[in-house]
This record gives sequence, structure tokens and C-alpha cells, in this order.
Amino acid sequence: MLNIHGRDAVSKALVPLGTRLARAGVSPDAITVVGTIIAVAGAIVFFPRGWWLAGTLVITAGVLLDIVDGAVARASGNPTKFGAVLDSTCDRIADAAIFGAVAWYYALHGQKWMLLAAMLCLVLGSLTSYIRARAEAAGLHATVGIAERAERLIIGLVGTGFTGFGVPFILAIALWLLVAASTITVWQRIATVYRQGRALSRAQA
Repeated sequence: MLNIHGRDAVSKALVPLGTRLARAGVSPDAITVVGTIIAVAGAIVFFPRGWWLAGTLVITAGVLLDIVDGAVARASGNPTKFGAVLDSTCDRIADAAIFGAVAWYYALHGQKWMLLAAMLCLVLGSLTSYIRARAEAAGLHATVGIAERAERLIIGLVGTGFTGFGVPFILAIALWLLVAASTITVWQRIATVYRQGRALSRAQA
């Protein structure tokens, strides 16, 4: 939902920064890669050690940097299909690192239910993105759902961040909330694609 309703506001806010970076010759693809490296490093270095707050801050910096690449591409007037594919690929890598590192922590500490929650978040998040990609490849769209990437990251990082401040059970709540919301999103997208497919079949008939 935030991807739909918040995208325009974020894009407008980033126009000045994107313009400056584009004039300085900064490549949007380079920003994408650097932001992903920062997010992945923050996850795999800090989360397995239980350094939740430090990891959250580093990952947030990487995610925010990754948002800038689109503004730079638009300001340069030359957004490329490769850049779009690279950005989507790096998003999946960062998401996998974040939830994989959380799962790693719980695996090390023998907390099976929390390990399961983290793994389900990882799988369902990837499935949500996969459905959208396959729908678009088939000429349909699946940009619906209550838990797109922005929501997943916000909920997950709020959980890890407040865990770093010592708030009890907050990460458990965040992970299982994400499991529920991501499951609903998967079904929302499948249902949307199903309806579009049937409407297209009727139109062709």
C-alpha cells in the first residue's frame, strides 16, 4: 500500500537530491549496488550476534540509499530496463539477507518457532514479489496487497530496532504479524491475477 500511496510524495521529496547526484555523474546503478551491500552487511554482521539496534541502523541507511537510485535515474533522464531489473534483484537480495540473518540468530539460539516465523517471512516476501513479476510478464498486474516491500521492511525493522532498545516480545509480534499480512497479500495477488485472467479469456472468447 505504501508503494502505491507514498511513492509520489517520496519521489517529489527526492527530486533535488537526485538532480544534484545526476549532475555530479553518480550512476543510479552504483547507488543500488552500494545500498544493497550496506543493507546485507548490516544484516549478516549484526543480527546473528543479537546486535539488533546497530544492525537496524545500518540496514536502514542502506535501504534509504537504495531509494535514491530511482530519483537519480529520473533526474538523468535515462532510466534503463537493466537498472529496473538490477534494482528489483538487489531488493530481493537485501530482503533475503535481513530475514535470513534473523532466522540465523534464532537457529543459533534454538528458538524453533521464531526461526519458523523468520523463514516464513523470507519465503512469503519472495513469493509476493514473484507473483507480481510473473503477472507483469503475462501482461497482467498484481500491485495489490496489504504488505508490499515497504510495509514488510518497516514492520521488520521496527521489530528489530525496538528489540535493540530492550522491548520484550516486539520482534516476535512483528514477525508473526508479517507472516499473517504476507499470507493475505499472496492470496490478494493470486485472486487479482485470477480475475484478470478470466476477464481476458472472456474478452478473447
